[in-house]
Amino acid sequence: MMERAERLQASELLAEALAAHKAGNTSEAERRYLQILHMDPDHFEAQHRLGILRGQQGRHDEALTLIGRVLRADPGSAMAHLNYANVLHALGRSAEAVVSYDASLVLSPDNAVAWSNRGNALLAVRRFAEALDSHDKAIELRPRDVPALHNRATALLALRRPEQALQVIDEVLAMQPNLAEVFVNRGNALKDLNRFDEALSDYGRAVALRPDYAKALGNRGLLLFELGRLAEALNSLDRAIAITPDYAEALNNRGNTLMALERFEEAIRDFEQALAIRPDHPSALNGLADAARKACDWPRAGRIESDLERHIIDGTSAINPFTLFGYRSGPELQLACAKNYLRNLLPALPDPLARRAAGRRDKIRLAYLSADFRVHPVPSLIAKLLETHDRDRFEIFGFSFGRDDRSAMRQRMTGAVDHFHDIRSHSDRHAAELIRDLTIDIAVDITGYTHDARPGILSFRPAPVQVSYLGLTATSGSPCIDYIIADKSVLPFDEQRFYSEQIVHLPDCYMATDPTRQISQNPPSRAACGLPEAGFVFCCLNAGHKITAPIFDIWMRLLKAAPGSVLWLAQTNALATANLRSAAQANGIDSGRIIFAPRMSRPEDHLARYRLADLFLDTLPFSAHATAADVLWAGLPLLTCTGTAFCGRVAGSLLRAIGLSELVTTTLREYEATAASLAKQPALLSRYRARLERNRPSARLFDSARFRGNIESAYETMWERHLRGQKPLGFAVVN
Repeated sequence: MMERAERLQASELLAEALAAHKAGNTSEAERRYLQILHMDPDHFEAQHRLGILRGQQGRHDEALTLIGRVLRADPGSAMAHLNYANVLHALGRSAEAVVSYDASLVLSPDNAVAWSNRGNALLAVRRFAEALDSHDKAIELRPRDVPALHNRATALLALRRPEQALQVIDEVLAMQPNLAEVFVNRGNALKDLNRFDEALSDYGRAVALRPDYAKALGNRGLLLFELGRLAEALNSLDRAIAITPDYAEALNNRGNTLMALERFEEAIRDFEQALAIRPDHPSALNGLADAARKACDWPRAGRIESDLERHIIDGTSAINPFTLFGYRSGPELQLACAKNYLRNLLPALPDPLARRAAGRRDKIRLAYLSADFRVHPVPSLIAKLLETHDRDRFEIFGFSFGRDDRSAMRQRMTGAVDHFHDIRSHSDRHAAELIRDLTIDIAVDITGYTHDARPGILSFRPAPVQVSYLGLTATSGSPCIDYIIADKSVLPFDEQRFYSEQIVHLPDCYMATDPTRQISQNPPSRAACGLPEAGFVFCCLNAGHKITAPIFDIWMRLLKAAPGSVLWLAQTNALATANLRSAAQANGIDSGRIIFAPRMSRPEDHLARYRLADLFLDTLPFSAHATAADVLWAGLPLLTCTGTAFCGRVAGSLLRAIGLSELVTTTLREYEATAASLAKQPALLSRYRARLERNRPSARLFDSARFRGNIESAYETMWERHLRGQKPLGFAVVN
């Protein structure tokens, strides 16, 4: 028990400590708090205030211990609950912090700071709608409070409501025009509205106000990366990381930039460092997994694989479905992956736009949405379909949200539709409103989750019927997509439970093709391509990230079994090339037997050189897609192995549609045995090549008129169901 004199002394010391603390003299405040606690170790206010100070010093574990003791002594202290929550949030234990904020608000429901801080903790755990409600409550209590308004704008941005966020931010700047953090958020809102130049300007204003503001530099770097200005992006991100070395988000974004620059070793280091700093980073694991595959770094990919599955099941990471294709192909895991990924992109789906009542008219208004109205595999498949759609029954629209590469393919694609709209500078909502206002009946997304994807547009439900086709050989996981177009080979109806869309079967093959594509009549020689004149040429010009260790091991055994043979691969990045050569040597194969084919500028020359090879070997679990169509159109036999999901069954569907089902194997053992047999039986392989050449002009795979009729029948069935007021339901087109 303290004597009266000691209590007076403690009271005086506390007053002095509080004054010093308020004045920012933390060392003096700390000295006096410790004096009090030396006199009375259980002094409530000294423990509480020292706990707050420890938190301000970044000594969060000590702060938690001190304030925890205070709460045990007086669980009815609203301020102690509030400060305990603040420390938990600073430690990254934001879910626990929300519980403590709630306890504080039960005791003191009119504390605006507690409501605002609770909102920030809810943002950290991605409970964005609740965060907005919490910030709204804080503003209701303190209407012109700048931090609360700024936090409200942050919540609106997290909910993908940039128009409203911008209004709030401008309100804040009208009160305090020189807040660097507000200019960062304004840049974020403008970025989400696709007003990129203005966004860069605001990030620049933030840096001008605070030259050491790492977040402003980091966000600026991310936008520059997304605009393809890679050198500038790298400079901005380097500056951010130099200021804040443990800035996980900037490390992740620098990793993505380095990947775009094909500097994979550095990219991998950045992703690993980001995960070391923040193991729950939502996208760094995806970057690391993608980089490992693209570098053909199979030992690292093997270590990552189990982490990928665990994070997808737990929902703790946003893994792009295309990244997963290179690791696991089970449809159940793909569904969980797609839902997690979409949830990260669109934390809360917007309310659907109000639309006109559907009615019959002479033509169905059919729109294709894509980031790839340019040189890209998808246009090489679909251009002919767009050109030949039946204009008596359909009016065709194209909506492009990707870059204009000013190529001949861009011109062809824009000329293939009746109405073309470049919506790259539109916000998701603005783009959706345009689609709605043009009274589109069926909107077809042909991009999926590839680069520059914009799933936010169709999240507003601008069209009565919304379809996924060609761009994503898996489910989108989106409740806003009604149908996915497939065929019975790639996606049987018994996998419906793994798809958020209703499955539609086309009768032959789901893939559109273009039988008018030119093949050069002057192909290069084998010697010009670095190939042996007499040896057997195994070929796989799939992208390098599709090559897995088990498949490569099979290829190495095939080379051993066929003396003088070579493996012809697509030229990839320097690290992948080195890793592939090393893997060959580890398998006892001279790395000189791996030949790399450089990219060719003219598609007709690329197609012609396929004829130099003897057999195309497919990959698994991610099979050839557009490449398979190229290979078969060029007349090269292709050997595939059926995968366990859509992404691994595409080449098999194409082979069946051209009459070469014998080249579709069902196990890797059968795949290897068939390849070895064909390498030893040139006469049998020649018969397959002759049959392919014979079937090519008439086979269903390249019958574009038949295909057009089938897919138009599918669209008409979808539209008829909608007009009858029926929910989307899977079906098969019969021909």
